[in-house]
Amino acid sequence: MIRRRCLAVFGMAVLLAASGVWAQEPSLPSRLAAFVRPFSVDTLGWRTPDVRVEETEAGLFHIRLTFDLDAPVNQDDWKVVVRPAFAPDFHWAPHLTPTDQFIIDQHAFRSPALVVAAKDRVLVLVPDLDVLIRGTAVCWYMDLDAANNALVLGMSDSRVEPGLFFSRKPGAVYPAGRHEVGFYLFISSDAEDVRDPWRKPLAFLWKKWGGPLFESGAPLAPDLEPYVRHAYNWAFRSWKNAVWQEFDWQGKHLGAPVFIVNQTQSPNYPGPVNEREFRSVWNQAWFSSLRSASGLFRYAKRTGDADLRAKALLTKELALAAPMTDGLFPAVIATEMERVAINGKEYNRSKGWATAFWGNSDRNPVSRPAGKPRNRDVRIAPYHILDMSWTALWMLRWYEELEKDVRLLDYARTYADKLLSLQDAEGYFPAWLDKDTFKPLGILDRSPETSMSVTFLLRLAKITGESRYRKAALRAIDSVSRDIVPVGRWEDFETYWSSSSYGSGDLIGRKVVRNNMFKQCNLSIFWTAEALLDAWEATNEKSYLDLGRRVLDELLMTQASWQPPYMYVPVLGGFGVMNADGEWLDARQSLFAEVVLRYGTTLDVEEYIQRGLAALRASFAMMYCPENPGVKALWEKTHPFFGPADYGFTMENYAHGGATSPEGEGMGVFTIYDWGNGAAAEAYNRLLDRYGKAFLMRKK
Repeated sequence: MIRRRCLAVFGMAVLLAASGVWAQEPSLPSRLAAFVRPFSVDTLGWRTPDVRVEETEAGLFHIRLTFDLDAPVNQDDWKVVVRPAFAPDFHWAPHLTPTDQFIIDQHAFRSPALVVAAKDRVLVLVPDLDVLIRGTAVCWYMDLDAANNALVLGMSDSRVEPGLFFSRKPGAVYPAGRHEVGFYLFISSDAEDVRDPWRKPLAFLWKKWGGPLFESGAPLAPDLEPYVRHAYNWAFRSWKNAVWQEFDWQGKHLGAPVFIVNQTQSPNYPGPVNEREFRSVWNQAWFSSLRSASGLFRYAKRTGDADLRAKALLTKELALAAPMTDGLFPAVIATEMERVAINGKEYNRSKGWATAFWGNSDRNPVSRPAGKPRNRDVRIAPYHILDMSWTALWMLRWYEELEKDVRLLDYARTYADKLLSLQDAEGYFPAWLDKDTFKPLGILDRSPETSMSVTFLLRLAKITGESRYRKAALRAIDSVSRDIVPVGRWEDFETYWSSSSYGSGDLIGRKVVRNNMFKQCNLSIFWTAEALLDAWEATNEKSYLDLGRRVLDELLMTQASWQPPYMYVPVLGGFGVMNADGEWLDARQSLFAEVVLRYGTTLDVEEYIQRGLAALRASFAMMYCPENPGVKALWEKTHPFFGPADYGFTMENYAHGGATSPEGEGMGVFTIYDWGNGAAAEAYNRLLDRYGKAFLMRKK
């Protein structure tokens, strides 16, 4: 057992930095000095800090820097620089900083850490969140400069830059009095820590901050039934005229909730309706009406609600109605739109379902070519293998878990046979196929989107007993495991062709040199973690489970492990999106909750179980309803016309633009049923059937 040591460290050398700010380089304990060089610490004004280093347990050091100011100080930037005493070949940070203009603002501190590793050593920096929770005069930031082997923790005012990056902003003021900065350093030469450098920091973050919050009742009360009722009442009763779509197409009667609605479609809105986007229904990797319908079916069965069951079945019929050509099928059915003039202003309106047509998601390199405006005409969009595999997987889940509708199995099998013909020599499935030639586009042809097809094919192999599906799936996951996982090349459609298009022209397949990181999206991390767990269940090969846990931990680095005081809604357990975006509480957390719980129950790890339950509960944290009084008040500040008819309205995420305020900045204006309240309700109903209510309501 190690003895706790607290060392008061005073500067051995004082250096004049190039910026004109005096810097201090404190000495370090020998055990720590084997991993890091002496810190470079800026002065605050002309004041040098008191620096204390405490080894709280083997390999974990707590560093505290304290300034006592006699008078206010105006200083645009302050930082402490930690330089590894080795040459890392692996780097990880929560946000990209492509040039030294940029910083990782505290807005991106979900599970904040800077990670570097070599073959025999790992070093991790974690900010002391207790200091941030108490409040600071100036915002904190981090930076990872791989090219110069530097890990930085600093303080500065900041601004949001295009592409959702953050930069320093002049004007920081430190009032007279005490100012403290703190951080933890993890060091290890253990091979397991090098293999999975996120495990110990994650466990530390949850044990110190996330776990106690969860056990005290965060992010919200564990009984989620009221939220589910609000979601379905909103979609199928109070907002029914805007949300529920029911129509005939080629002699088939179909129905589903619409893709998106906004605040102008509230029954309480005082002005004309202005539809945000083209009216449509999607079965795509984000917006999956079939997934949501399966949750509605479960709920209707449990409650005996014949009307909701009928609506779920109409949505199943819509998925089956997608016209298949050579085994491929579209993801979107939409209507023609028009601009309507009312009192001298134009509003976006649908021409109705009599004008319906099929297409594919507009989040792709054809609809959104680099440097050009997005073309939202889904008719020009290519087929997306990911979307088809995702929809086919939900067909199999419906067939296996809800009702033995053989049409679902036949549809999925026909697609699977086409999918096998597209697998390349390395085992990958392409991302997109030209809508006319069915040939791969050549963009992300070998990407972790392949992992989604692995999960689908393994499920199909289990149902049918056909080994060819299993063989193709294992070839694919072996390729992803070999090429993608070790370097963190988590590139998928959302990485470049959604709200963050940075890098879509010249960064695909290349790292950001300054950070030694790829631009990453956590959707592909999730698909891979799930596929590896399924591969382990199919083969009992422990290597799949071990690697899957590493991938899961990388995913969990994008989950909120604490409650920042500058987030004005409950965020514990919620997920961000990527390392070049601003969201908290993104709707994907309802999707991720199950795989986190599966790993938790498989490995008997309480932290994972709590994190999975927190993710599920966080899926309802943005809902406008009486059960969320603080969030309800923020909604009413931004939309003062909201009332009981709007209970259930749920924005897909929080703080998308990189900023928040007590006045409601970051709340948003729309609800995507299939990537919001309907998706959250599906996750709850699915997990309720799998684990039971007592499990879902547990605190510890």
